[in-house]
Amino acid sequence: MRLRNSGDRSWRRENKMHLYEVLRRPLITEKNTALQAQGKYVFEVADGASKHQIKQAVEKAFNVKVVAVNVMLVPGRSKRAGRRQILTPPWKKAVVTLRPGDKIVLFEGV
Repeated sequence: MRLRNSGDRSWRRENKMHLYEVLRRPLITEKNTALQAQGKYVFEVADGASKHQIKQAVEKAFNVKVVAVNVMLVPGRSKRAGRRQILTPPWKKAVVTLRPGDKIVLFEGV
C-alpha cells in the first residue's frame, strides 16, 4: 500500500488519452467571441481530460503557447419531448488563455 503523502505520485491512475481525443469542438458564441479579444478561446473537451492534457492538445494542434486553462462542467439541461422529460448529458468545457500575440486562426473571421 502506498502512502498518500510519500511524494511518490505513481499511485495515481494515469488517464491514457490521445491528444487529438481531448479537444471535441470549438465553442463559437457571442460571449466567447468577445473573449477572443483578451486572447481566450473556448473548447468543448472530453470528460476525462485534465488541464495538463488540454494545454498539450491546444499547443500541439494550433502551434501556440498556452498560459492558463480553466475547466468547468456544464450540467445537463431538462428538455421536453411530448409528455416525457429528457435530461441532456453533462459536458466539459475549457477556456484556454494564450500568450499575448498568439492567435488561433480557426476562430478568426467567424
